[in-house]
Amino acid sequence: MNTHEARVIVIGAGVGGLALAHGLRRAGIEVAAFDRDPSSDLRMQGYRIHIDRDGNAALAACLPPEVLDLLQRTSGRSGDRVAGYDHRLRELFAQTFPPSGDEITNVDRLTLRRGLLTGLDDVVHFDRTFTHYEELPSGRVRAVFADGSDAVGDLIVGADGVRSAVRRQFLPHTEVIDLGIRCLYGRMTLTDETRDLVPADIGRGFSLVTDGSGYGAGLAPVHFRERPAGAHDYLMTVLVATTDRLGVPDETLFGMSGPELHGLATGAVRGWHPTVREIFAHADPGSFFPITIRAARRVEPWEPGNVTLLGDAIHAMPPAGGVGANTALRDAALLTREIARGDRPLRAAVAAYERQMLPHGFDTVDSSVHQLGRMLGTATLEESLRLATARHTDAGT
Repeated sequence: MNTHEARVIVIGAGVGGLALAHGLRRAGIEVAAFDRDPSSDLRMQGYRIHIDRDGNAALAACLPPEVLDLLQRTSGRSGDRVAGYDHRLRELFAQTFPPSGDEITNVDRLTLRRGLLTGLDDVVHFDRTFTHYEELPSGRVRAVFADGSDAVGDLIVGADGVRSAVRRQFLPHTEVIDLGIRCLYGRMTLTDETRDLVPADIGRGFSLVTDGSGYGAGLAPVHFRERPAGAHDYLMTVLVATTDRLGVPDETLFGMSGPELHGLATGAVRGWHPTVREIFAHADPGSFFPITIRAARRVEPWEPGNVTLLGDAIHAMPPAGGVGANTALRDAALLTREIARGDRPLRAAVAAYERQMLPHGFDTVDSSVHQLGRMLGTATLEESLRLATARHTDAGT
């Protein structure tokens, strides 16, 4: 089958899945996307996303000009600084960057997702929980959903995140390891009062503060270029901690309310510099939620077929370095390009995508985990993964 005659089923309407849907539709390829969320507003995965050069190039390759323009206009004003500090706010390193022009350097996650949904009303279907797929005698593949509905296509793309149901069926031997690290995401709304709490240099970009023994904090502003309705400028306030240092079991942590998590975060930085303490104290208590940090183990290439994977569904990685969303966007642009060429069978296009996606994706995982280990003063990459794997084995999971 020529790829231009294909119908592609995308499972997951996150950043990568939506970029892929735009790219394929723009190339004249039939595509339908399905997501388990009841609506676009019910996914809490974080606040500020860094968009790098690869991410910008992928967005430009996939999106119609009017959607790209919307994302640029509603992104955050460009910062020019990345810096690291110890918990006494003594500077450890700092890098500055020239202004980026119209390129996106940071964006609010919910604003990005809403923007990516623009023009896809007839493509994206919410409240459709994927359960499994079935390969048909015709060579096509059927996606089956929990409500009893289905969708038939020539290719299924699992873009359904770190807990991917597509991956569990397609590559049941793959491992996604709990690294023993938790993030407590929150934000401080920037008002006339709270803006004065943010030092000028911290307001210029992303700042990492760490005590070097299991606690870290990420601080990064979002100053909207063009503020969406109901949105406010804010400073993202993230506590990053090893489970040992946090000292709260998951069954308790993931049952805590936003104000309770806010109290946990403010307590964790109690002995830090007064500026950091004040920022966390003034963060919005209801904005806090926890996330488990995981990383995918590298997998060997498989025989290409009518199912493939994208983003965290195959190469889940920590948020260190802000590369997760950019890697998913790169995947989307790459798969779009290979399918849109139209000069070979669909499986050959998928094979070309996977040959490039797998090494790049897992190299990025390795780098991200290593950065996180350095940030928290914990074990090296291989030791972190070895210890995490041992914990899973000992627990029988």
